[in-house]
Amino acid sequence: MRPDPRFLNLPKDFWANVRLISQEVGYTTTIKGQKEIKVPSLQEIERAFAEISLDAHHLIDRRGKPTAYGRLLCEYFEYRASVLGKRVEPLLMNAEQAKKVFEELRAELCPECPIPLNKQSGRKKAPAFFTGIINMLIEANAKGMTCDYDPRTLTTVTRNSKPVRTLARRIDGAFPSAVNPIAVWEIKEY
Repeated sequence: MRPDPRFLNLPKDFWANVRLISQEVGYTTTIKGQKEIKVPSLQEIERAFAEISLDAHHLIDRRGKPTAYGRLLCEYFEYRASVLGKRVEPLLMNAEQAKKVFEELRAELCPECPIPLNKQSGRKKAPAFFTGIINMLIEANAKGMTCDYDPRTLTTVTRNSKPVRTLARRIDGAFPSAVNPIAVWEIKEY
């Protein structure tokens, strides 16, 4: 998927507004019994800012109309909801679909990589299907190269053997390792 050029190279404060508004108004809403990605209204944004004692005048002018910055922010929320709801969600698997793909790949690839278990107990305990699928595909395409499937550590980028950046979150995988990785990933499996 190609990024929308409107939202490339935006300043960090744009993304700070996106995260804060999303946190305050919520990420989803229920419409006719279905959860959908929320597109906050100007009134919701203004109310959210007021509730946490922040000024929304950079987004909404005195007449209650969006500023250019506010319009761009609203366009982003609409874009995000559309892409996630219409393009991404139809590609997601449920547990039954994931199990089928997992079992097919496991039979085909005979993996040696770790396949973690889900966090369930009793009869619901099973492999973490999506994580297993990812691990198997990485192993099948890594051509024997090293991969850390479960680093449990912060990612660090170095220059001249000294750290220059360390990410604040632990990741679910790193290629080849969590120090100077070529790729890192985080898996959301529910």
